[in-house]
Amino acid sequence: MTMRILRRLSSQRIHLVWLGLVAATALSWEMGHGIGFDDVRHASVAILVVAFLKARFVILDFMELRHAPPAMRIAAEAWVVGVCALLVGLLLAAPAPP
Repeated sequence: MTMRILRRLSSQRIHLVWLGLVAATALSWEMGHGIGFDDVRHASVAILVVAFLKARFVILDFMELRHAPPAMRIAAEAWVVGVCALLVGLLLAAPAPP
């Protein structure tokens, strides 16, 4: 029965994206609790990148911009990359925490 459910879920992209978003949330939570990183700044950068990857998938799949006109999709993708780069840059430019 479980295999039948998994097969049915895997047949639709939206379900796979949703499962990936849940997994990315769990990964971010683990990174936020210090697992895998010795430096808080590196963990923060990794969490930001995962958050913006999640935002990209939400924009493309749940807001249905994956098949939108090219200009609209490029604008959405540029926003994700630009804001992520800006926040990561600000984080790395800030003085190190005590």
